[in-house]
Amino acid sequence: MQRDEYAGPLALRAMQSLAVRAFPATGYRHAGDLAWNWCLALDRAEHCPTAVWSDGGRTVAWGWLELPDGLMLQIDPERPELVRDVLDWAEATAGTAGSGPLSVEVADTERAVIEALELRGYVRETGGPGGDPATGPYMTCLGRPLTGDLPPRPRLPDGYVIRAQRDDADVTGRAAAHRAAFGSDRITAGRHARMRATWPYRPEFDLVVASPGGGIVAYCQGWYDEANRTGVFEPVGTRPDHRRLGLARAVCAAVLHAFARAGGHRAVVQARGDAAYPVPKRLYESLGFAAYARTYTYTRTRTSGRTPVPPGQAPT
Repeated sequence: MQRDEYAGPLALRAMQSLAVRAFPATGYRHAGDLAWNWCLALDRAEHCPTAVWSDGGRTVAWGWLELPDGLMLQIDPERPELVRDVLDWAEATAGTAGSGPLSVEVADTERAVIEALELRGYVRETGGPGGDPATGPYMTCLGRPLTGDLPPRPRLPDGYVIRAQRDDADVTGRAAAHRAAFGSDRITAGRHARMRATWPYRPEFDLVVASPGGGIVAYCQGWYDEANRTGVFEPVGTRPDHRRLGLARAVCAAVLHAFARAGGHRAVVQARGDAAYPVPKRLYESLGFAAYARTYTYTRTRTSGRTPVPPGQAPT
């Protein structure tokens, strides 16, 4: 067993190799999700330490911290004992960044991870009044088959067109549309361009809606896992001044058809499941998606200043 540590998700392909193998068992953390998260981590390596565990050259676990208080992890379903190793590393590494609670988001299909967290003293966040976990923020995992009838592509308002990105101006416009849709400045043209060079990106799954004036006003970015024949949407957005025109639904339907043409069997997406942000989930349900899993967040207070476990040494 070998553990390698990095400043940032530099071993992305190794992490994605596990995501491809684990996805059929959990339906969580698609290889495209990791590519998107990698894009968000660009130029922030000091805030995103990662570790990858391998056995005979095969990735069997990884951990990805978002300092100071967030952890993503994935474990080979056949190696559940490695949850402890990842948590040892994460707690030791995050302990140098502060003494607040460390939070881990998991899907309810990751039973081995949940059991290990609870045994270690992590507590499921209850969120809303009365301790009901359904009232706090969480993500719903939704899926639909790509075989059989797909939703037709809705007619767009006059002058709007769906197409792939064609040039640098489109890359700049796509990044600007994301910033407008989400009120965030994290996606720049440079970051989007680098993401387009990241596996498993393919331009035929990253479609945009252009307005009558030629500007990009909506988009659906799809990622396709050939091994599992599964596509995922991440992200989807519309500029605020072009909403309620059916653009997001139309471009998502177009990406579903693109997945199907590539030989896809299934499409998945994550959306907020709580009542605070219901619109995306309603959109996906209107396209035939149905919930199959949800996330929970577990937290535990950590001790500041724990000594990290040296690479290759068994935790104690």
